This record gives sequence, C-alpha cells and structure tokens, in this order.
Amino acid sequence: MDGRRRNPYELTDETPVYVISVAAQLSGLHPQTLRQYDRLGLVSPDRTAGRGRRYSARDIELLRQVQQLSQDEGINLAGIKRIIELENQVAALQSRVAELSAAVEGAAAAMRQREAQVHASYRRDLVPYTDVQQTRALVVWRPAPKRGE
Repeated sequence: MDGRRRNPYELTDETPVYVISVAAQLSGLHPQTLRQYDRLGLVSPDRTAGRGRRYSARDIELLRQVQQLSQDEGINLAGIKRIIELENQVAALQSRVAELSAAVEGAAAAMRQREAQVHASYRRDLVPYTDVQQTRALVVWRPAPKRGE
C-alpha cells in the first residue's frame, strides 16, 4: 500500500464484495467457469473465513477480459494466463520506473541545491586568475620586510 491508513469501510476497485453468483452475473459467465478460472490461477478472488470466494470490481473486469481474449481472440487459457502475468509485470515495472524517476529527480534537486550552496560560499575578495603572455623578462622578487625590522 501507500503507507496511509484506509477507512475499513471505504469501497475501492480492490474491495472483495461479490459472491460467486453475483460475480458470474456481472461478468456474464457461469459460476463453474469462475471456479475453473480460479483453479487455473487466471482470476484469484479473496476468500472468506469459511473459504467462500469474494470478487472485487477489478476481478469482474479481469473475468470479462479473460472471456474476451478467449472468445473474440481465440487465445487458449494458458496463453491468457501468460498475458495476464506479463501485464502485471509491466504494471509493476512501470510503477518502479516512476518511483526511481522521482528518486532521481529528488537527488538531482538536492545536488542543484548543494551546488548553489557551494557557489554561494565562494570568497568574493579573490581575483580570478588570468593567463598572461609569457616573456623572457627577468622578474626579481623581494619579500616585504618583516615588521619590527
């Protein structure tokens, strides 16, 4: 989850509320088909304490998708299971990419802030060095006399 506590009475697409007969009606499938899909791992509804199946709105949508792939596209159940697994992997990877992008952006912002702090700390009384033309002139250096001499 996202770390926030949810209201236990709040209904979401993930909330398992439909018994198998209602889920079958909503998806247009026979209850036995739903049991078969559950055994094959295509759609895995939550279970009650008495082991009864409870389907969520997301499960109903997945049942419709399985039916559409099977009937309209002619894909067998093993292929459908693989498609669902790959779609879940893609969704997880997209979520991870978004998470890492946010982390990179945060690190880049912190780096820009630190760089600005470093630039702000530069001494302004120093004169930048500029390269002078080299000559063959002889320069004699004499140290300044020490105080008290």
